Order: sequence, then structure tokens, then C-alpha cells
Amino acid sequence: MWDVVVVGAGPAGASAARAAASAGRRVLLLEKAELPRYKTCGGGIIGPSRDALPPGFQLPLKDRIHAVTFTLNGKLTRTRRSRHMLFGLINRPEFDAGLVAEAEKAGATVRTGTAVARVEQHGAAVPDRRTVAVVLADGETVLARAVVGADGSASRIGAHVGVEMDQVDLGLEAEIPVPATVAEDWKGRVLIDWGPLPGSYGWVFPKGDTLTVGVISAKGEGAATKRYLEDFIARLGLAGFEPSVSSGHLTRCRKPDSPLSRGRVLVAGDAAGLLEPWTREGISYALRSGLLAGEWAVKIAEAQDAVDARRQALNYAFAIKAGLGVEMAVGRRMLTLFEAKPGLLHAAMTGFRPAWRAFARITRGATTLADLVRTSPLARKALHALDNRASRPTQPRQQPR
Repeated sequence: MWDVVVVGAGPAGASAARAAASAGRRVLLLEKAELPRYKTCGGGIIGPSRDALPPGFQLPLKDRIHAVTFTLNGKLTRTRRSRHMLFGLINRPEFDAGLVAEAEKAGATVRTGTAVARVEQHGAAVPDRRTVAVVLADGETVLARAVVGADGSASRIGAHVGVEMDQVDLGLEAEIPVPATVAEDWKGRVLIDWGPLPGSYGWVFPKGDTLTVGVISAKGEGAATKRYLEDFIARLGLAGFEPSVSSGHLTRCRKPDSPLSRGRVLVAGDAAGLLEPWTREGISYALRSGLLAGEWAVKIAEAQDAVDARRQALNYAFAIKAGLGVEMAVGRRMLTLFEAKPGLLHAAMTGFRPAWRAFARITRGATTLADLVRTSPLARKALHALDNRASRPTQPRQQPR
């Protein structure tokens, strides 16, 4: 009998396992893949991500970013620079493996190559009402007092909990090895392109001798999103270089009232649909929600009855909604504005110094978008004014299917 079983060894799962193990509980971390494994992700580590890392964790940084070039569908190029590092860039295989090692160091047991078929809270496999049965793909059953689902955006545990999404996007990405002369030109600088499709954007993230180049747009625009990536790569003069990896991934953003628990099962990170709706940044949401899930899973494991377990699960949901949920609400407003008026945001970011300063403070972790709107009258007024401009009729976002 395990106190806590965590399903999925990405940033959310590894963080949850470390938090629970650090509390002295018996923790099992299950991962269907062998580690390290590739993950479609830009790999940007902003301030909130850095602040949620284990104490003393050494980030395997591939670059430190001090400059951002903004373009509007390849036009109106403007580069903004900062004397201080804005954020760092990592490769997910190394980063995720490091977080799993920290969970092991805290006392968690890790099993890779282990797929989970389902979880059961009732039935013959469940010996009592304080136990959850985690049924593996090979038929083995693992018992736990609490379970954390952190098994990605197509989560089986999320389906068990009943997580519902109201925003689904398709990200396409290429890892492009480049000569030293090209790599040197990009060192310390990223590019963000506000794209041709509603809510779309592209990025170039330099990581030594490789550029991570990607685009993201609403699901349902697959062919147009692919064309955007191809045009984007060609426009950058990178079409002659063969990608070492080409990949795609769906990101899913939760409905605000969607559940975060069911019985003794919690969900975190992508499995809970927790990500920033505008930028689709998910690493910081995974790390922060994973820590909270691990802490509250310990309390659920200790609960002697269903009433107490339910109380602890509700406390977890409150903690998520009071923090990440508020940030997501502001992000939804920003996405609505961006879909309607990308040129307006581009003009603000490139020509309005307070907007650039806000971007820099957010990426460095000095504030969050939600805190900025709450504490700055200027930011509040600007967002309300932009809301009004964005409320004029525009092309609707493709609904998730």
C-alpha cells in the first residue's frame, strides 16, 4: 500500500512526488515512457517556474535570454533588450529527468515504462473506501491512499476526474541544427511572431547549436497551422536546414468550473488543463500545481473518511483557483484581445515602454499578469480599454472537439 501514487513524471508529476515524499510518505511515481524522453515544448523557464524548482536545483540552461524580437506576421520587426536576464531556455528531456531525480532524492520510488490503464475507487479491486486502485496496462493493480494524475493533456486520470476543456490548440515544432555562425546570431535572443491565424503565434528559441522553431494555433486549423510553420521557417532563412525532430502536440485549457478532484484523486498540470491561455505557457503551471497537489495528496492520504478526504480535495481546488485560476482568467482576456487585435498588442509591446517593462517583469518573475492588473491602475485601465476594443465582432475561435 502506497500513501501517494503519482501518474506521469513530467514537471507536475515529479513536483507532486517530491512534495509528498519530502513529507515522509511512501510515494510511487509512474511514467509510461522511458526517461529521458522528448516533449514538444519551447522550453522557456520564466520567473514563476524558477521559483517553484527544488532548492539548489541546477537548471540545465542552453541559453540566457536578454532580448526579444517581435514581428507581426513577419513584418514590423522590432527588438527590445534588457540588461537583466528575462528567462532561460532548457531542453525538456534533461530538465524533466532532473526533476525526477529530485523526487527520487526526496524518497519517491520511480517506475518508468509503466502505463496506467485506469483508476478505480469502487469495485472488487478496492479493498476499502480509503483506497484507490491504479490498474496498469499489463493488468497489475497498485493500491494507494491518494492519487495525483499528472499524465499530460490527454490524461486518463483527468477523464476519471471529469476535467473539461474549453480551449484546445495545436502546437507544431521543429528542432533545427544550425551552423555556428547562425547560432551566434541568435545567442541570447528569441523571436516572437504574432501569426496570421486568430490567436496564433510563432517562436524561435536558441539552444546552442539548435534552434527550436514552432507555431501554435487553434485546433481545427491543422493545415493552416502547418503552412504557417513552413512559411515561418522559410521566412527566417532556415528552410535549407534539416530538422532533427519535427513534432506536434495538443494543448488543452480547462473550463474555469471544471473539477480538479474526484474522491481521493487529484489532477495537476496539463492533466488538469492548467496553462496560461494566451501564451499557452505550461511549465510554471505544472510546477506550481504539482507542488500543491503533492502537499494536499498527503492530507488526503491521512484522511480517515470520505468527508475529510473531500474537505482536503476542496482545499486543493481552492488553492489552485485562488492563484493559478486568477492568472488564467486574465490570460483569457488577453487571448480574446489578441485574437481580435494582434496589431494593437504588437504596437504596445514594441512602442509603449510600460508594456515592455511589464513583459520583462513578468518573465523575470517580479510580478504576474494578474498581480499587475490588480495593483496597477494604468494596467487595469489599459486592459479595460483594450477589452472594449476587442469586443467588436471578429472571427470566432474554433471550438474544441
